[in-house]
Amino acid sequence: MPPYWEGHKCVIRRNYMNNKSFISEVANRTGMDSEDAQMFAYTLVDVMNECFQKGDVVSFSNFGSFEVKKRMERIMVSPNTKKRMLVPPKLVLSFKPSSTIKEKIKNGGLQ
Repeated sequence: MPPYWEGHKCVIRRNYMNNKSFISEVANRTGMDSEDAQMFAYTLVDVMNECFQKGDVVSFSNFGSFEVKKRMERIMVSPNTKKRMLVPPKLVLSFKPSSTIKEKIKNGGLQ
């Protein structure tokens, strides 16, 4: 796949999986038809979204955990104008991979 420019750096995308290809892969691996796999994926995302709205942590063993965290307000300096600006607090979704995933990635991913 050819490289593309993202901001000021060249990025090479490898094995990009979009929604359609993800659902197709789930269907192939589970033996579901594509409509059932799509319903499964959408339901999974909906349930996770509801958990995030309540402030719950979603954890998958041997994969990792997703958590909504609050970023405190901070002062940043604009590189163009050199003006200081106050960035308001906000909620962000964070992912912490499990040690199993970290080890697989460290050793080069899929073998």
